[in-house]
Amino acid sequence: MAWLFLVYVLLGVPVDSVDPLVINTWSFRSASEAAWKTLQDGGTAVDAVEEGCGQCEKDQCDFTVGYGGSPDERGETTLDAMIMNGDTMEVGAVADLRRIKNAIGVARAVMEHTMHTLLVGESASIFAENMGFHNEDLTTNHSMSVYLKWMINNCQPNFWKDVTPDATKMCGPYKPSKPSHQKWSMLQHLTDVHNHDTVGMVVIHKSGQIAAGTSTNGLNHKVSGRVGDSPIVGAGAYADSTAGGAAATGDGDIIMRFLPSFRAVEYMRMGEDPTVACQKSISRMKKFYPEYFGAVICANTTGSYGAACTKTANLHQFNFMVYSASEHGPVEKVVDCL
Repeated sequence: MAWLFLVYVLLGVPVDSVDPLVINTWSFRSASEAAWKTLQDGGTAVDAVEEGCGQCEKDQCDFTVGYGGSPDERGETTLDAMIMNGDTMEVGAVADLRRIKNAIGVARAVMEHTMHTLLVGESASIFAENMGFHNEDLTTNHSMSVYLKWMINNCQPNFWKDVTPDATKMCGPYKPSKPSHQKWSMLQHLTDVHNHDTVGMVVIHKSGQIAAGTSTNGLNHKVSGRVGDSPIVGAGAYADSTAGGAAATGDGDIIMRFLPSFRAVEYMRMGEDPTVACQKSISRMKKFYPEYFGAVICANTTGSYGAACTKTANLHQFNFMVYSASEHGPVEKVVDCL
């Protein structure tokens, strides 16, 4: 970074000013626009992440973010979110949040009004209400229709294994059965890209502050109480203003085992290009779980960015959005998966 400092000095560029950047997963244009507007209006990187992810919650992006989507096996929509301040390394997160629409806002409240990092379930909802968030039903006609069709289809697909009755043929309730030692495949859950569309976002402020965050309603028909990677620091997202920021999307049950967002930021700290950092962060997951889908977006302290994804039988590319000072609006980028 010393050479970059010298260039800035020679050109007379203030060293405490960098080009702002917004990068987020998938084709969620409104999220990019909301985050960028927040920066232009004088907001911080943390403000921008909250507003960008919050816009997706309002828009119900692909029905995989916010209320009214991805009902669990009991028909309820629950939300996960996290936000991280790369200047202070503070994090706030919520998981299995019920009856509260603004999950990213509650995550920020956890960060700013408690000494904790993660609140979950009914207790997180009570906390949100105490913080002034409205208690609302997250079920909609759409989510109820998805749930009822799944029930009519004998609860297929689902996420149970080694249980009785046979979860591949009928609904529960289930009880444990003798382990089959079968290698269970996630392939049946990868047929629809929209079952993995977490909004993950990284924002760089002109001051150099980096923030990152996520918001999602998880997987369709998940086991009630399931929490994926999105609210887990280092898995769903990670930010360090001295190195960079990253966010992930895909099969959260796999992603959270490898902490790809943290790994990507550490690769950038060691000098790796953001694209290479993204690729390295997902390569180990691909080795152990060749059928899984995962993607990571990365941005370093200079505003350079990149992305990488793992290829499956049905998913060969990954779309993400970039908004920077050199663009007149958010630009959709596409990367071929590995």
